Amino acid sequence: MAGSESASSGPPLHYRAAPLVPLPRELDPAEYDQTPAKRLAEAERLANRARLKRQFQLQLNNPHRADLIEDPAMLRWTYARIHNIYPTTRTTPKTSLLGLLAGVLPIAVLWYALKTERDYKEKLTQEGKYERNFRLYY
Repeated sequence: MAGSESASSGPPLHYRAAPLVPLPRELDPAEYDQTPAKRLAEAERLANRARLKRQFQLQLNNPHRADLIEDPAMLRWTYARIHNIYPTTRTTPKTSLLGLLAGVLPIAVLWYALKTERDYKEKLTQEGKYERNFRLYY
């Protein structure tokens, strides 16, 4: 096993963050040398989160519950998701082209195919080369 060494015994891996993605907390060099005030704030946030989670679990598992559980954060998230539609409905050249290709083009192609077929059959009928199965008049 000369060629395969474990990752811990080798040289440190240099992680390069992507431009739009933040560095993970575990790889942030400032993660483990925090000030006591930051550690206290983090502990308070974790305690608050645990308290809210316990309160929600108690409400959720209450056998005598009569009404719905209203989670304010969930209500805010739902409201923002429903009423903030701008990021998904922006008019860009790409969305305009996709709308044209998916909405208008199939209808235009179908109309053209049906019209040319109808005109061709009408021409053959007038020349007497095509007999209609269902005649319009006798």
